[in-house]
Amino acid sequence: MVLDLLRFVVDALAFGSGLTLIIIGLGFFAVIGRFLWDELRGAKDPEIVVLPDSELPHVLVQIPVYNEPLVTEQSLRCVAQLDWPKDKLHIQLLDDSTDETTARAEAVAKELRAAGADIAHVRRPDRVGFKAGACAYGLGISDAPFIAMLDADFRPPPNWLKRGVPLLVKDKKAGFVQSRCEFSNFRKNWLTRAQGLVQDGHFLVEQRSRAHAGWLFQFNGTGGVWRRETIESAGGWSDFSLCEDLDLTVRAALDGWHGIFVSEPAIPGQVPEGLRDFRRQQRRWSSGFVQVAQKTVIPLWRAPWTLVQRVAAITLVAHQIFFPAAAIGVLAMIVGTILHRSPATYAPMLEIIAAMTTVVVLGMTLPPYVALKRGPLAEYLKTMASVPPLMIYLAFSNGAKIIQTMRGRKSPFKRTPKIEHAIKAEAPCDADAEA
Repeated sequence: MVLDLLRFVVDALAFGSGLTLIIIGLGFFAVIGRFLWDELRGAKDPEIVVLPDSELPHVLVQIPVYNEPLVTEQSLRCVAQLDWPKDKLHIQLLDDSTDETTARAEAVAKELRAAGADIAHVRRPDRVGFKAGACAYGLGISDAPFIAMLDADFRPPPNWLKRGVPLLVKDKKAGFVQSRCEFSNFRKNWLTRAQGLVQDGHFLVEQRSRAHAGWLFQFNGTGGVWRRETIESAGGWSDFSLCEDLDLTVRAALDGWHGIFVSEPAIPGQVPEGLRDFRRQQRRWSSGFVQVAQKTVIPLWRAPWTLVQRVAAITLVAHQIFFPAAAIGVLAMIVGTILHRSPATYAPMLEIIAAMTTVVVLGMTLPPYVALKRGPLAEYLKTMASVPPLMIYLAFSNGAKIIQTMRGRKSPFKRTPKIEHAIKAEAPCDADAEA
C-alpha cells in the first residue's frame, strides 16, 4: 500500500512536471511559428524616421554603475560620441560605487565635459532600490522627455539614438524602443558561445516576432529608450522585482502603451564568461520573472486584449517556471524508474519532450545563427548541443531559488561582473568590431 502510494505521488510529480514543460514548449512553438510567418511575408523593422536636428528632442542617457571602473570609463567615452546635438544630449552616470570607480569616472567625465559633453556624475546617499532606485533618482533631477538606458558594458554605435528616438516621436503610443543586443565576448569559451546562441534567438526570433505580432515583449534593461511620460504614467521605477525592466514593461503595457523593436543597429555588450557569474545572473533573472509573474498574471488575464495577446503575455512572464519543473521532473522520473523497475511508464512523454526540445532549440537558434553569419555549421551544431544540458544545469541550480521566491523570500540584487577587454578599450565604440 505504501509503495503504491509512493508510486502514485512520484508519477503525479513526473507527469505534472512533464505537462508543464510541454505547455512552455507550445509557447515557444507559437513564437517560432510567428517568426516563420513573418519571414514568409517579408516583415521588416519599422521604417527609418529622419528628423532634422532642430526637431530632435532632448534625450537623457542613464548609465547605472556599481564598482566597475574600467567599463565605466569606456562607457562614458562611447556615449559621448553618440550622434545627437550636444545641447540636447544629457548623460547621467548613476554611480553607487564604493571603490575606485567614482574617482576614475569623475576624471573621465571632467575630460569629456571640457570637450563639450553634458555629463552629470550622480551620487546617492545609499543604494536603496539598487538599479531601479538609481534610475528613479536620476529621473527626478532631469526633465528630458526621452530616457535612453545602457548598462556600463554596452557600447552603442553613434547612430543608435537617431534610429530609435524618432520612432517614439512619430508614434505617440509607443512607450519604449528596444534595440537588438549583441555580445562582443561571445567567442570567448563554450559558455559564452552557448549564451550568444540563446541570446541571438531571444532578440532576433522572440523579441522581433512578439513585436511584429503585437504581443507583449520586454524591455531588456539596456539598449533601449523610454518615453518619460510612459514611465511616469505606469507608476515609475519600482524595486519590487529583481527584474525592474520587465516589471515596468508589463505595467506600461497594462497602462495602454506598446513597445517598438529594431534589429539594427545592434548594441554590443557582454555575457558572463564564468559559470559562477552566469549562474548568479540567471538566478537573478529567474527570481525577478517569478516576482513579476506573481504580481501580474491575473491583471494580464483581465487586460482588454485578445485571447492570443493575453496568453502570449502570460507565457512571457511565467516561462521561468521551466526550471523548477524540469528539476522536479528529472528527479521524479529517476525515482519512478527505480520504483517501476523500468522507464517505460515515462517513455511516451519523454519522446514528446525530446522532440519538442529539438524543434525549439533549432527554431530559436539556427535562423539567427545563419542570418547573422556567426560561423560554420559544425560550430553551430557543437554549440547547439550544449544548450539542453546547460538548461538542465540551470534547472537544478535555479529551481530551488525560484521556489523560494514563489514562497515570498526576497533576494538581494547581485550585479554581474563586467570585464573590459583590451581590444574594446582601444576602440570602445567601433560599430564594426566583432560582435
